[in-house]
Amino acid sequence: MAFRFLQVFIPQDLQTQPEKLLEGYEILGTWRDDVSQSRVVLHLLVSAEETEPIMDKLEQAYQNTPGFQVVLTPVEAVLPRPKVEQKQDEQSAAGKTEEKPKETARISREELYHDILENINITRVFVAMTILSAVVAAIGLMRNETAVIVGAMVIAPVLGPNIAMSLATTLGDSDLLRRSFTTNFTGIALTILFSIFLGMALDFDPSVPAIASRTNFSIADLALALAAGSAGALAFTCGLSGPVIGVMVAVALVPPLVTFGMLLGAGYVGLALGALVLAGANIICINLAGVVTFLVQGVRPRTWWQQNQARKATRIAVTAWCLLLAALVIIIIFTQT
Repeated sequence: MAFRFLQVFIPQDLQTQPEKLLEGYEILGTWRDDVSQSRVVLHLLVSAEETEPIMDKLEQAYQNTPGFQVVLTPVEAVLPRPKVEQKQDEQSAAGKTEEKPKETARISREELYHDILENINITRVFVAMTILSAVVAAIGLMRNETAVIVGAMVIAPVLGPNIAMSLATTLGDSDLLRRSFTTNFTGIALTILFSIFLGMALDFDPSVPAIASRTNFSIADLALALAAGSAGALAFTCGLSGPVIGVMVAVALVPPLVTFGMLLGAGYVGLALGALVLAGANIICINLAGVVTFLVQGVRPRTWWQQNQARKATRIAVTAWCLLLAALVIIIIFTQT
């Protein structure tokens, strides 16, 4: 079980103390320190699943209180080991049925949000990694070497922006959607433009299996993109985002984008359009699967009016993604018959 350490900074003269608000929650440890004559800090050790309802409760009570602040820190280890499961079993045996907030098997909304924010900044490193992944992928495609193509996927920074778009849609966060869309568009544009340059500069055979296979769209490609999007979102909600999940998403995006750019730069317009359709379908599937996964994991805004806005935004986005995907599938069916 994962644990989190919360530091809650509050004024000393509060009418309602946080310990009273948090009755009924599974608090594994608590300590209180005086920061100054007017401010104290409450230290809480909780499970990762309890973090979101506890932070929501505190924010709801103290969000307008001057000096209120919560700092969340992941915990690597705890000694002695908390016996959470034993406590729950004892409560069940005693017949206690007191109501408590529903736990979710994921990290908190705030932790998820900040983890994703770290992956959508357009920096020199982001630009360099995007270009380098395009170069490595192009070499792997031309040589028909799967290992080299996978190597390109490891360095491609495409996971964060796409998962951020899914989270922004789920939360109805227009600012996050704008930032993630900008980063995603920048990465795609850089990949395509540099691949066009490589296609113009290098001599390659478009019939190479690694290239030819990415000019056609199939149900297997659809399943890959859906699985990649769902796995990426699930990894973030569990706090397990890393290179392996990033590779899954990159496999669905970078090779077809690089194939499109190279074929377009070399003058194979018809084949290039096939690769572009595949890339477009993959982007749609990744974002659609990400939204659905976040919804299944119970990722929601805190307040009811934000939830209403998010539901409207989600319905619109999911409908748009589905219509675009249906249009692409229809185009593919008619072009292949």
